[in-house]
Amino acid sequence: MRTALLCLAACALAGCSTTPQAPAPEQQVRDYFAANDAAARAGARAQQDFFTRTQHPDYADRTCELDGLTVQLEPAMSTLRPDPGYQPDSTGPPRGDVRVVGVEVTVRRDGTIIGRQIGSQHLVLLDGRVHGFAPCPTGDAS
Repeated sequence: MRTALLCLAACALAGCSTTPQAPAPEQQVRDYFAANDAAARAGARAQQDFFTRTQHPDYADRTCELDGLTVQLEPAMSTLRPDPGYQPDSTGPPRGDVRVVGVEVTVRRDGTIIGRQIGSQHLVLLDGRVHGFAPCPTGDAS
């Protein structure tokens, strides 16, 4: 017991923490894209659930049906940067730490590629989670 207390005291003096630290923003973003692609591999319903679960809470009512599509997102992590001026609509910027990254988007229907595009993806780190803005392949938000 005394040894454990001494170790904790030494750690406190050295400035280390016994509470787990959140991963760096870059790792959180990588994890988001890995989870997205895993959901896409599992099918359109799994990906729809992923987009609903990770939608920014301020925009939870602005999601779209994927209509059977899956969306693979391949980020160019070297382009990840803050974008505090981003506003998805006229209501102002979303809460949180807004980041933007270049992505290659591959859209599939029933496993067949029906489109590819290079673009930007905005993500927001908020309350220890990465949130996005669900894509609308048909252009119609529900």
